Amino acid sequence: MTEVLLGQAYSLRLDPKLRSAAQPYAPLGTLYAAAALRARGYDVALFDAMLAASAADWTRRLERERPRFAVLYEDSFNYLTKMCLGRMRAAALAMTEEARRGGCTVVVAGSDATDHPEVYLAAGAEAVVLGEGEATLPELLDALSGRGAAAPREVPGLALRGRAGEVVRTAPRPLVRDLDALPRPAWDLVDVERYRRVWRGRHGYFSMNVAASRGCPYHCNWCAKPIYGQRYAIRGPRAVAEELAWLARAYAPDHVSFVDDIFGLRPQWVEEFAGEVERLGVRVPFKCLCRADLLGERTVQALRRAGCRTAWLGAESGSQKVLDAMEKGTRVEQVRAAARRLQEAGIEVGFFLQFGYPGETLEDVERTRAMVRECRPDDIGISVSYPLPGTPFFRRVEAELGPKRHWDHSDDLAMMYSGPFPTRFYRRLHRLVHAEFRLRRLRAARRPGLRGWAASMYYRAAVPLHVAALRRLARVPHQGIRVLPVALDQQRAAIPSEQSGA
Repeated sequence: MTEVLLGQAYSLRLDPKLRSAAQPYAPLGTLYAAAALRARGYDVALFDAMLAASAADWTRRLERERPRFAVLYEDSFNYLTKMCLGRMRAAALAMTEEARRGGCTVVVAGSDATDHPEVYLAAGAEAVVLGEGEATLPELLDALSGRGAAAPREVPGLALRGRAGEVVRTAPRPLVRDLDALPRPAWDLVDVERYRRVWRGRHGYFSMNVAASRGCPYHCNWCAKPIYGQRYAIRGPRAVAEELAWLARAYAPDHVSFVDDIFGLRPQWVEEFAGEVERLGVRVPFKCLCRADLLGERTVQALRRAGCRTAWLGAESGSQKVLDAMEKGTRVEQVRAAARRLQEAGIEVGFFLQFGYPGETLEDVERTRAMVRECRPDDIGISVSYPLPGTPFFRRVEAELGPKRHWDHSDDLAMMYSGPFPTRFYRRLHRLVHAEFRLRRLRAARRPGLRGWAASMYYRAAVPLHVAALRRLARVPHQGIRVLPVALDQQRAAIPSEQSGA
């Protein structure tokens, strides 16, 4: 019998796009929570839903462990958890109800639960952890188990049920400022070899995830921040390099994914990190997400020295008008310059692109396609603008939202408000931009082989068909939301929120 069984609902079996990509990462946030509970003296086990075959796996694990507490702790380092995908919420609620029927006291933590605690409390959760949980969760379990003197209502950072069924929130919980004081994630609870087999079987290498920082202080009005808000905290460069060395000794990953919202927000940190990596001799190839306006020449060279293989940029759009409407705080020329510097340093470049923001025109779409052709990124990720709860963007389009307010899975691509063009337009645009990208990559391949030649012929035929279909769809009468009012101009949006007390 285990005291605490931790789990999470995000599973590849529920997300066709990610299942097809076959790049699973263990739930890092859940592993941090497990380590925090262990440090408090709790006996913990992990149900890792990422590679689970069916919902019955959770039931069987509950029957085997017979835990007193079932903690559904969603991985806040997985950006998809912020999207509150419909299938994942349904899975989390079913897991909550199943654990409750089994006699467990259920606690839930995560982005969706923080935004909508009433949904999880109604499903049978005893409490919802609001925001970061490494300090809140042990204190709550102490209160529920009688180890501590405090009552649950005296524990900061919670949502509880009141006597009349209402949601009662306790005092806010300050965020962890000293991330280096946290115990390392409990990787021993993970079936690492199973992840290794999936990665190497599909890609020929094995990747693990690491967090060097938490949060983002910038102002993109479509970006949800239910856990950290505008706060930002960063670990010491030596501590991160030492964790890489520890992972290399214990698990020998071939590659690392840094899951930070922004890697290297402080350029000096990147240079110090590169120095620590060189000192320890632990240069593991990695990918990360960066802001274009932070990638000066010295920072790019430091990334190269540290082992950066791929730097993803939130390029979003090739139209400055659209970037300004998003309050992104970057300029199109900064994206171009950052891509050029990275490529010259031998670092692959990925572009995240977003279509469908209010006010976007066909000309803006063409500017984004032109930027992709000009910058020649090594990979792209495409989405349509998605109104996430709690964001300024959500509030500005809320009156236009229909009954569908969440995607079912990450490749849904449904427009949930009256966008510049209808959903069919953006789904066709998604196929066009990907076809153009793949065709360019195939043409650049030195030895494409018979399969590559056949794919190249397919995309050569597909691109003009997609273009023609897109032009037809653009002429379909449609009344979308025009440009939305903004609170920050480009210069002010480029200044991060002040971190008092950091």
